[in-house]
Amino acid sequence: MATEKNPISVDGGHSSSSASFNRASTSNDSLQSAHENKYRHDSEDDRVSQCTERGRHDHGQRDITREGENLDLEKNFPSLDQTPTNYSRNNNLNVLDTVRSHVSQQDMHVSDNAYRERNAEQYLRFSPARKIVIVAILSACSFLSPISSTTILPAMPEVAETFNTTGSVINASNAVYIVAMGLSATFWGTFSQIYGRRPMSFWSSFLFFVFSFATALSPNLAAYFIFRALTAFQGTSFLVVGSASISDIYTPTERATALAWFLSGTLIGPAIGPFLGGVIVTFCSWRVIFWLQTALGGTAFLLVALFIPETIPHKTISDLTGLSPMEKTSAIWHRMNPLRVIILLFKYPNLFFAALASGSLVWNQYSLLTPIRYVLNPRFNLTTPIESGLFYLAPGCGYVVGTFFGGRYADYIVRKWIRKRDGVRVPEDRLKSCLFFLGVSIPGWVLIYGWTVDQKVGGIPVPVIALFLQGVSQTFVFPSLNTYCLDVMQSKGRSAEVVAGNYMFRYALGALGTGVVLPGIGAMGVGWFNTISALFVGASGFFMWLTTIKGAAWRQRVDEKLAQAAAA
Repeated sequence: MATEKNPISVDGGHSSSSASFNRASTSNDSLQSAHENKYRHDSEDDRVSQCTERGRHDHGQRDITREGENLDLEKNFPSLDQTPTNYSRNNNLNVLDTVRSHVSQQDMHVSDNAYRERNAEQYLRFSPARKIVIVAILSACSFLSPISSTTILPAMPEVAETFNTTGSVINASNAVYIVAMGLSATFWGTFSQIYGRRPMSFWSSFLFFVFSFATALSPNLAAYFIFRALTAFQGTSFLVVGSASISDIYTPTERATALAWFLSGTLIGPAIGPFLGGVIVTFCSWRVIFWLQTALGGTAFLLVALFIPETIPHKTISDLTGLSPMEKTSAIWHRMNPLRVIILLFKYPNLFFAALASGSLVWNQYSLLTPIRYVLNPRFNLTTPIESGLFYLAPGCGYVVGTFFGGRYADYIVRKWIRKRDGVRVPEDRLKSCLFFLGVSIPGWVLIYGWTVDQKVGGIPVPVIALFLQGVSQTFVFPSLNTYCLDVMQSKGRSAEVVAGNYMFRYALGALGTGVVLPGIGAMGVGWFNTISALFVGASGFFMWLTTIKGAAWRQRVDEKLAQAAAA
């Protein structure tokens, strides 16, 4: 038996006394024994996992703390690529001792390449099968709002004819739809922190159903614009609250894989939406598109009502017990203020650059999908919406294929760097999984697509292959970015707000891309417009690379300033 000593707090979390550590260890012994296999990698199945307690260095080392104390990451970690030195290994057992997560301030147990979070009961409340059901339903819900943004694209001429307007005006309604998605993100994330995930999912799915029904019956252009915007306002709840729900039930080393499946709905929806819209408008009225959307919304509402439980372990509203009505109202308004989300995004450089990268991807996605009927129909002499709709399946198939690999690769990179750092999890390490795809792969395929179409070379196969491979590449980026947003401020209880700010920014840029793509292509051609998109995505890749190097120091600096301001 190892001699009991005071534990050392490595890279995140406040140091604790030996007694408190022993009590925590004792309370978790039965949980560790019962669920040990859930936290082991396959290669560890036949090993005995043991946890030894470590002594505190008397001199030369200082514990790194997250909140309330100044950090000095530069001294303790001169380079994020170097392994921290303040740890100990029991060579006889070949077991790493209990350390603390860099982000969540939770103890984690590392046995060779295994990883365990303290307070693991949060992630054990639901069985693996129940988690799969939750992710499947959330993914189906996340499919609804994005598909609605693109299903109408092949039908824009028909909608314009119905309301006696132009295709550009109807395209503007789609930009309004995406703007509403971005704005609503600032509310849903905060609401879910205060009142819980389930009420937000329940009411947003119900209202999505109601406003889709109203859109299908729109008697004029004004009603069409209003009901489309109201539908979009509800739909973003699926994206923000769904991501937060997954962070509630999956450990950080499993989270990106689950998020990849969840995000498959958000990526596949915009890609297959135009194909469905093309089929419908070829044989039926454009209003059938919204009747289909109404049916899907009603199905989502029933699934949420029947099968989605509350996942958040702690609602903020419970902290307000005992306050007077006036004090409670003031506290709730302070937390619900959408400016909190926006300020948070611009206060932390790492969060801003993550939002910029997400926004560049959504800009690229919508600027590729929106003009397909206007660009490829004349290029290949296509005559019907269903023919051009087939081109949308190329990126959609890429998203499906990439879903099997993107999230798993991000989780693999996290585990790899946990081993390199001897048990320390740094959130920026996850971003290393997306750098090649964001900085090289996506820009390259966008350039190939744009210039082969512009110069009329390569025939149909080249743009189809380019659209497919850039779709695969996106699924290696989105899970990494989304999971980073969930992980990086989890200890502060603001994960949902970070995700909300990210979605706000990405859909603002998506709306901009939707609004300017047709005039831009008309003015400069599809080749040069896609060159701008490629440069934008590539530049965001550079900023993500910079974040992997400087992100921890940026967070430290902002936290220190906030602590000093609070103390003043």
